[in-house]
Amino acid sequence: MKKILITGANGQLGQAILEQSKNYKEIECFFVTRNELDITNEDLVKNYFQDKTFDFVVNCAAYTAVDKAEDHPDDAFLVNAKATEFLAKATNEHNIPFIHISTDYVFDGKDSKPRIETDETNPIGVYGQTKLDGEKLASENNFRTIIIRTAWVYSRFGNNFVKTMLKLFKERDSLGVVNDQIGSPTNAINLADAILTIVMKDESIFGIYNYSNEGECSWFDFANKIKEFSGLSVQINPVDSAAFPTKAKRPAYSLLDKTKIKTVYEVDVPNWEDSLKEEMKHIEY
Repeated sequence: MKKILITGANGQLGQAILEQSKNYKEIECFFVTRNELDITNEDLVKNYFQDKTFDFVVNCAAYTAVDKAEDHPDDAFLVNAKATEFLAKATNEHNIPFIHISTDYVFDGKDSKPRIETDETNPIGVYGQTKLDGEKLASENNFRTIIIRTAWVYSRFGNNFVKTMLKLFKERDSLGVVNDQIGSPTNAINLADAILTIVMKDESIFGIYNYSNEGECSWFDFANKIKEFSGLSVQINPVDSAAFPTKAKRPAYSLLDKTKIKTVYEVDVPNWEDSLKEEMKHIEY
């Protein structure tokens, strides 16, 4: 039986891992919220591991308020970078492999080709920079680190684009959605399965991996599929990002190449449309 600690238990991914872990009889998961373990406190993190044994630690905790991070860079850095460093140091001290979740925002989105793990990073905002800082601190402080970059995460849990669209579809006759940002949605349930698949392997190959669902789309395409699968009636209009100015810039093209994770860990990567259709069966609207 493998014992796994998951931070960020209340987040989308934390809840998705809780849901999917029921299907993995050889894994025992322990979930902590910030109230149970404040990972921004180095002493608390260090002491937490003194009398506990884990086979993996998965860090799902993150400061994900992209626009808010522009005004509160210190808060974003504390959660996304320093807390990651504290976890990496503590897990390294006890020889525990460390899985850290990162983001497509470490890239600037200027190249219109799927990004591979070795592509040059160039964040264009505070959120992306602090997540990149977290990646570096994780790898520097625990060589047994696996970093998983993901994008456009949604699920039946928490707040996300799918739930926002479903709410707006019922409130409005029409709405505009940007069509000049390209990527691929990620069902948190699929990402949770990918993580648990990695944990189950007898041998770990450490390093950086990409994971999102297969295929590509714009937010406009994404919204139209949500509309199609929901059966709701609403007019969706394509608009440029300039029509929705935000404090933080978004990568224009953030498609991630999943070849490495599929090859090394034999992880299943469903098509984004199929996965969306399945997940919407679990979302009330």
